Amino acid sequence: MKYNTYLFDFDGTLVDSMPAFVSVMLRILDENNIKYEKDIVKIITPLGYAGTARYYVNELKLPSTETELIAKMNEYAFDEYAYRIPAKNNVIKVLKTLKESGASLNVLTASPHSVLDPCLKRLGIFDIFDNVWSCDDFATTKADPDIYVRAAERMGERGENVLFLDDNYNADKTAKTAGMRVCGVFDESSRDYVEEIKSVSDHYIYDFSELLNI
Repeated sequence: MKYNTYLFDFDGTLVDSMPAFVSVMLRILDENNIKYEKDIVKIITPLGYAGTARYYVNELKLPSTETELIAKMNEYAFDEYAYRIPAKNNVIKVLKTLKESGASLNVLTASPHSVLDPCLKRLGIFDIFDNVWSCDDFATTKADPDIYVRAAERMGERGENVLFLDDNYNADKTAKTAGMRVCGVFDESSRDYVEEIKSVSDHYIYDFSELLNI
């Protein structure tokens, strides 16, 4: 292992939550009879709840306020994250192995702490991380290169010494632009974008166990 500092996405990377995330976000659009393109998930995943609410209001013209939408997203999502969403295959075992080797493990996700923290605590891995960040902690989204620069600063590392892992093309591309090393992660939700993700990544894994060979 040539990396000592890791920055992990949460949804679709550490936990198998993308079906729930997508269900929540599309449910809101469907309830309001809002039409959307087939790549909507690719667009909204890096934005977080606040960014997605803003996108819905400004771009899709959903007749609601951002505050109302965020509250609805949290309401729909909480039970799934708090009680049901599982870790992805081999994630817990690999995280413990990396931690035992002395690596710094960190999370940066678009999900809010209201669902992020309960999920990680239920899975027994919240305390394994040095930092657990939501985009809300930086008041921006993973579509903004600055969030990766600031995260690296908070970890006390140069960007090129950090391995960022995400299943989303836009997030991987932006982290790479910001100077981080990038490892794409396979998830069923981004199956159609595997080659795109590989094109902007230094590494790509289909199963978390492969991370130990990087």
